[in-house]
Amino acid sequence: MHKSTLGGLILGAATAALMTATSASAADITACLITKTDTNPFFVKMKEGAEAKAKELGVTLKSYAGKVDGDHDSQVAAIEACIADGAKGILIAASDTKAIVDSVKKAQAAGMVVIALDTPLDPADAADATFATDNLEAGKLIGAWAAATMGDGAKTAKIGFLDLTPSQPTVDVLRDQGFMIGFGIDPKDANKIGDEDDPRIVGHDVTNGNEEGGRKAMENLLQKDPDINVIHTINEPAAVGAYQALKAVGKENDVLIVSVDGGCPGVKSVKEGIIGATSQQYPLQMAALGIDAIVKWATTGEKPQPTPGKSFFDTGVNLVTDKPAKDVPSIDTAKGTELCWG
Repeated sequence: MHKSTLGGLILGAATAALMTATSASAADITACLITKTDTNPFFVKMKEGAEAKAKELGVTLKSYAGKVDGDHDSQVAAIEACIADGAKGILIAASDTKAIVDSVKKAQAAGMVVIALDTPLDPADAADATFATDNLEAGKLIGAWAAATMGDGAKTAKIGFLDLTPSQPTVDVLRDQGFMIGFGIDPKDANKIGDEDDPRIVGHDVTNGNEEGGRKAMENLLQKDPDINVIHTINEPAAVGAYQALKAVGKENDVLIVSVDGGCPGVKSVKEGIIGATSQQYPLQMAALGIDAIVKWATTGEKPQPTPGKSFFDTGVNLVTDKPAKDVPSIDTAKGTELCWG
């Protein structure tokens, strides 16, 4: 079994320590959840997790989201609303991880605890804590799987990257760099996308994390090099868009697509052969633990602690594929379906 946790994702003593608040002590607590969008299944499930835990503990939850992935202004406005409401804490999946920091500091100055979900801020310690998938590990898993699956062909691969937004949020950078490390590519500056000089890289394009963006980005990369045979995608909606573009030109069987998310539609795409492998993450867990942490902060003044040996609280990741590769730990789509969301 991979080091990531399966089944109920029981995260041990660290989780237990977060879950000490009672509904009685939480009755007067307001918490905010700010996601990138309210349409991406990942963030839909994140909201469900937060709502369920807030209801369980008697917390008042106010949810906000950007209109599209990358909508920084709406997230700034949401933080202002949370400050005005006197919320005790904010859970945020930031669209622009650098630009949001000033707003986060204002919230902290107002006495709020700010917890990053899924996407670390830049710098990461601008948030009081981060609950997230190990996105570098998620990228490494799909990169290592792609290289092992291609065998000797990996040496002459032609690789395209379907990224998130031009602002290069940390989740985007970590998955990209992880894929490169797993595949055997020198990523150069670990904090930047696009400075690599490996001749196997055809190029990068952005998708806004949705199908239409994935389709257009794939079309753009095919114009650069119609012989692309490996595609790394920021998430599964972008992967499906890429597949649609490839199918339109009869190349759907010529390109290996890998992704990150592990939503139920994405696992189904792996089972159907549209995506070769995906790294599965657990958004409901992130949000539920985040609500617990806000309650504990409000009642005891204690901030959540990171997973031992890491700078953040790791909520788990597993590679899902029905074509396992040697030395790359994975679970199959049957198990992935048991654990999926959305």
